[in-house]
Amino acid sequence: MGILHEDMVLVKQEKEGDPTVITVNCPDKTGLGCDLCRIVLIFGLSICRADFSTDGKWCYMVFWVVEKPNTNWNLLKNRFLEVCPSYFSTSEMDYYRPQNQQPSPPDVFLLKFWCTYDREGLLHDVTEVLCELELTIKRVKVSTAPNGKVMDLFFVTDTRFHIAASLQIQKGTVRWTCS
Repeated sequence: MGILHEDMVLVKQEKEGDPTVITVNCPDKTGLGCDLCRIVLIFGLSICRADFSTDGKWCYMVFWVVEKPNTNWNLLKNRFLEVCPSYFSTSEMDYYRPQNQQPSPPDVFLLKFWCTYDREGLLHDVTEVLCELELTIKRVKVSTAPNGKVMDLFFVTDTRFHIAASLQIQKGTVRWTCS
């Protein structure tokens, strides 16, 4: 009946200094290797070796990557799982196949950022925090008053649907950024 969801992507760290081995075992689709390589590079990792094997329906991929000190392996694994097709895409059993529904476009939220003074790198710091919260920034409007007060408007989408929790974290972070 396929393999377990947890076993589709395995991350194995051997000895320190050796590359980390990421194994992907899932149904194949066009461009899957490129998608997975892109995710590895977005995480700032270097691919030192890779091996791809497919029969046209199922694929097995191994990546040897050089890690950064603070790599979030669970998040990387989740991103890989999001890109990998499910077992149902290769199944001939329509009874178990999930219904095809068009995903609705994500809601756009407006985040207002106020700060009593402007400083070099403030916009960068706020943007970095929003990206760490996995919010996608669609548009930014930046305003600085002559007295140095800052008001930034961020139009963001939350593809993880955790906007309420993200806003709580962001409020605490904004206070830290401004002080």
